[in-house]
Amino acid sequence: MNETPQDMPEMVKIGKIAHFFTNIDVAVIELSDELAVGDEIAIRGETSNFNQVVDSMEIDRVKIEKAGQGQSIGLKVKERVRKNDDVFKVVK
Repeated sequence: MNETPQDMPEMVKIGKIAHFFTNIDVAVIELSDELAVGDEIAIRGETSNFNQVVDSMEIDRVKIEKAGQGQSIGLKVKERVRKNDDVFKVVK
């Protein structure tokens, strides 16, 4: 069954990738809006195009449940991302 535009989830831009640690698959995201554990995110860039659920995130190696605008968080990602890729929150 094809999704119609009204069935498509809305995506709200919440930040950008600031850095990616290839050896541990962790992205540093500079947030421009709130993000919480359990949220679904979409990462889009020149070569990045995937969605994932936020299982856990950290600030300075301390696990947190929620982060807000202006904070930089570490997040394990399932695929390679690149600096300046856009990060969106998927709103259903």
